[in-house]
Amino acid sequence: MTVSETGAGLRPDAGGVRGPTRPLPLISDATLRDSAHMAAVEFQPEESARIARLLVTVGIEKVEVGMISGPNSHDAPHILAVHEEIGVDRSMSLLMVRDRDQVAKALDEAERLGVRSLMLSIPTSAEHAALKLRSPSLKYLLNLLKQAIEQCKERDMHVTFSGEDAARAEQQRLNTYVAAGFAAGGDRFRLAETVAYLSPWQMYDKIKPLAEIDGAEIEIHSHNMLGMAVANSLAAYEAGAAWISATVAGVGERGGNAPLAEILTSLRVVYDDKRYDLSHLTELTASVLDTRTTGLDRGFMSGPTTPHAFAYELAGQLMHPSAYETIAPEEVGNERGLRVRTRLTPALVEWALLGSDTEVDDTAAFTKWLITRQEEEGAPPLDREAIREHAAEFRLK
Repeated sequence: MTVSETGAGLRPDAGGVRGPTRPLPLISDATLRDSAHMAAVEFQPEESARIARLLVTVGIEKVEVGMISGPNSHDAPHILAVHEEIGVDRSMSLLMVRDRDQVAKALDEAERLGVRSLMLSIPTSAEHAALKLRSPSLKYLLNLLKQAIEQCKERDMHVTFSGEDAARAEQQRLNTYVAAGFAAGGDRFRLAETVAYLSPWQMYDKIKPLAEIDGAEIEIHSHNMLGMAVANSLAAYEAGAAWISATVAGVGERGGNAPLAEILTSLRVVYDDKRYDLSHLTELTASVLDTRTTGLDRGFMSGPTTPHAFAYELAGQLMHPSAYETIAPEEVGNERGLRVRTRLTPALVEWALLGSDTEVDDTAAFTKWLITRQEEEGAPPLDREAIREHAAEFRLK
């Protein structure tokens, strides 16, 4: 579906009279990728399929499912289940981009899973590029972007190239990056507000020059640590964005994402948008906020004061929190911590044991033992103290 197929948008003018402006935004839902990678939140494949079906029933144009970084993806069962339920045309998967060889292996995996639409996650700000690509160089970033898009196009993939942490990227750097991506054959650019950072008026100014690039199709993916994800998403649309990315109930990493129901009801009220069947939203929310599925419930809140706002299951986020946090948890009386179920790695375990009296001689062996134990016990959420207690038990074996 193209933007031109969506019909004219509507908005109130100064006198309160709605009039046509331009095509309304399309919606990409990231619940089965971003929400599924919130610390300790994990869906089963059948749950992913049910949620995907409900999203399509509402009328959501794209369902983002799973993350692929190389062979034997952890998310493979979910991607396959969603493809079987709603088809590959309505699905999109995220592919991590770090170097040419890694991308080639990840593309092999994507093809094995039948993926035809990819979102390339590329660290774009100088800070994230230095951390994840080992270089803040714009020249290196542009070369990596061009190679990744060309590799995808050689396999006839639809490519959304992301600007990870793009909200904090210097504007000229971002303009150059986006223009280069479209010149290389990219189909869509997603600005990821990885760190909630912008006000709505700043978001407008950030998006406007990107939307004016010849042939550009722009998507906004906003996080909600400051409570402005919906406002920022609408501001991005007003500036020219053609897509809005959201998640059911706003469930997502750190402070959460732009909540789908609020996005859709805002479009209905502000722009008289009647494209979506809102009658299924409460059922959809209940399916995601099921304590048996996610450990959450329908009282879930986003923002900086929630227990999950500064909880992580990736060692890199715990070791480099400033790359992901809008403010320090101490500023709001919160605290940073670990929360994980099955996505255990030796690096994560090493962080959990750091500074404790409990040490293990072989971290890899302990991690393997702990993963097996989690599988046997139904994968209850683990925090730092629980991992240390299990390490003491492991030492007695």
